[in-house]
Amino acid sequence: MKQTEINYWITSMLETYGNVSDLNITVGKPLQVETSGQLAPVPVEPPVASLTPFQTEVFALNLIGGNKRLLDDLVRHGSCDLSYWLGQKARFRVNIFSQKTNLSTVLRKLEMKIPTIGQLNLPERFNTMAGERNGIILVTGATGSGKSTSLAALLDKINDEKTVHIVTLEDPIEYVHQHKLATFNQRELGNDFDTFSSGLRAALRQAPKVILVGEMRDRETLEIGLSAAETGHLVLSTLHTVDAGQTINRILGMFEQEEQTQVRNRLVDTIRWIVCQRLLPKAGGGRVAAFEIMGMNLRVRELIMTGETEDKTFYDIIADARALGWQTFDQHILELYENGLISEETALSYCTRKTAVNRGLDSIKSARGESTTGITGLAMDVKQEEKRRSGF
Repeated sequence: MKQTEINYWITSMLETYGNVSDLNITVGKPLQVETSGQLAPVPVEPPVASLTPFQTEVFALNLIGGNKRLLDDLVRHGSCDLSYWLGQKARFRVNIFSQKTNLSTVLRKLEMKIPTIGQLNLPERFNTMAGERNGIILVTGATGSGKSTSLAALLDKINDEKTVHIVTLEDPIEYVHQHKLATFNQRELGNDFDTFSSGLRAALRQAPKVILVGEMRDRETLEIGLSAAETGHLVLSTLHTVDAGQTINRILGMFEQEEQTQVRNRLVDTIRWIVCQRLLPKAGGGRVAAFEIMGMNLRVRELIMTGETEDKTFYDIIADARALGWQTFDQHILELYENGLISEETALSYCTRKTAVNRGLDSIKSARGESTTGITGLAMDVKQEEKRRSGF
């Protein structure tokens, strides 16, 4: 199989369906793409009804292209990450991994053009975040929930408005930023630095005002990130957590018990915003993002220092601070439902507290004049009830 054949496969996979997010190459299946959250087979000529181990291996090794570091990662760790360009048509973030002695490949399509905050319909508070001068902004969520895209839009806003030096540490580089007012230096794990912690430590000597760390993977990276934020840098990064409360707890869990008080104090001084994302099925097809947003105020500081209790949770504080532009997932999910973007079933499937969302759904349906219960046929027979009461 030649490189031209592989590029033909990739091109066919991109062009057969709209809204393609991922390309999947797995033994025993045809070529597949993920479109609007669902896998679909892709026809090619000559037909490929079921990929063989040889085909998937040749496909993967062509993408690796003899890179010794990637081959070593694949042998040592069972997977490797890289980026791949299809001419000027598309860019991909690629993960190649072994499974049952075979190689599989997943290519995540990357946008060639950086979307803006407005184009992504991100919450208004993202514009406020772009104005921060120091501290830490964390964007969290599951893999594939759009964290990198949101951060790219945030960096693009800074690029439009500030004459600053921005250093990014990525695995791999997903969005290529052009120099506007800001000066960008984008570094890729493996090619430009060996670990996030060493790359971040070096970044502190490169005179940036803004640092993007692809992921806070370990304690050492987090500690250096906290130090960077404390010394006047704005640090943007991601974590794989589901909400703001879990994000704080995950960070604290990286440290020993005797270090907790000091770490809590450092978080209170450095955290500016925590944004959590979930991608929901959109009514009529496609997907829509739901956001939880928490900033910093006295109540949040107190909770970081003392920890959550049954009566005091990050969820409750966020819910009470809607006037500040904060919101829980549940509040945003109800807003999406009210605007007809998601179904009632989706709202209940992706919410955090079903009881609160059920009440909100009933309120919205009541305001529309819709029934708030599915129970029918309970009308009382008045005459029979009168006879029963009179004893006849």
